[in-house]
Amino acid sequence: MEQLLALAAKAADQAEVFTHEQVTDTVTCQDARLHDIKTDFLSGVSLRIIKDGKLGFAYTRNLLDRQGLVDNALRSLEGGVEARYALPAAAPAAALDTYDDSVRSLTGAQLVDEARRVCDILKTSTDGEIMVGVQTSRESLRVLNSAGADLSARSSSAGTSGDIIYPGSGSGIGRVHYAKRLEPMPDGTIAEMVDLFGQGRRTVEPAGGRMRVLFMPDGMITLLWRLFSGLSGRSVYEHISPLAGRSGQRLFSEQLTVIDDPLRNSVPGARAFDDEGVACRRLPLVERGVVRNFYRDLNYGAKLDMSSTGHGYRSGDPVTARPGPALTHCFIEPGAATLPQLVALMDRGIIVEGALGPHSGNIPNGDYSVGVSPGLYVEGGRIVGRVKDAMVSGNIYETLREVIAVGDTPQPSFGGSWTPPVLCDGVSVTTKS
Repeated sequence: MEQLLALAAKAADQAEVFTHEQVTDTVTCQDARLHDIKTDFLSGVSLRIIKDGKLGFAYTRNLLDRQGLVDNALRSLEGGVEARYALPAAAPAAALDTYDDSVRSLTGAQLVDEARRVCDILKTSTDGEIMVGVQTSRESLRVLNSAGADLSARSSSAGTSGDIIYPGSGSGIGRVHYAKRLEPMPDGTIAEMVDLFGQGRRTVEPAGGRMRVLFMPDGMITLLWRLFSGLSGRSVYEHISPLAGRSGQRLFSEQLTVIDDPLRNSVPGARAFDDEGVACRRLPLVERGVVRNFYRDLNYGAKLDMSSTGHGYRSGDPVTARPGPALTHCFIEPGAATLPQLVALMDRGIIVEGALGPHSGNIPNGDYSVGVSPGLYVEGGRIVGRVKDAMVSGNIYETLREVIAVGDTPQPSFGGSWTPPVLCDGVSVTTKS
């Protein structure tokens, strides 16, 4: 990599080499039967250069021709993409415990055992179709550039997912347990799935209208996608963020606190630096309803005459993607309410376990209109059944002003975030009735 960097630095004003390698082992069960066992290995190198204020980019899966990769990056300068930022110099990074070597020594049989254990419990407890997956991942990356930065990181993760699908339906109740090492899915998590599935076994057809809606972690994609858009430096620069110029104002419920914290070592995937080599830090985004900060990468930091906040990440395949502003370690701070207590606060409402079409609506403006899949209907503080063909709609800047309570147990959610259930008032619900 040093040779590649030296070649690129001679040909350009600035150069950066990014390497990534990931090994993933996956076991899946369909209808409680073993379906597939596979191992995926992905690796590659990408090169980013800046010359005369223009950006060049190229990547390869096999670094056999260093000069050829440099030449490809130079040719891409013809695209005329502006790059008015400086790559970061070497800076101290936080020491994080992100890797557990036990993941490397796990056998396929051990993953199958955990999958079968969860399948057996769910199959004997419900009449739904059981889908279970167990996955482990080992990841390493390195960022080095012509300004002197040379940073490396590795991480491990293991997760078990379970879904109970309602008969004759494509939707069900699902949960994920995610850690740095393989841990059994907790009994309480499995019991919650079984309990909610049972309470939603009966189909009901309630009238629509404005009511309380409990967004579960899987359903929070609806709100988070739009909130992340509004807090992005890209959206501020492009004049499409409703939050631009409103830092310090209370625009949301006091119940809502949103923190991006890549250094939070209690969950897998913590990061000391982003994919551009900028040191990560804890960044409050919303504190008790008050907008505090926006997140930026090097590019949009420069466009706004500000510094990067350490949020330059390569979304999707990190080798083929160029860095952009992204929130990958976002946490909604939990409240004190248990799930039964949240349900008891609903005189009439819908529990959104999952969302269909979260991309629908004007995302930059905060508008949403999504199908509920599945949705559990609540009357008088108890779940009375499952509602089909229901939609929730509104604008997150109105919905998140009406937060009644926040749950006490965060779970993995959209884009690497962790969020507890969030109960909102006055949400528009449309039903078949």
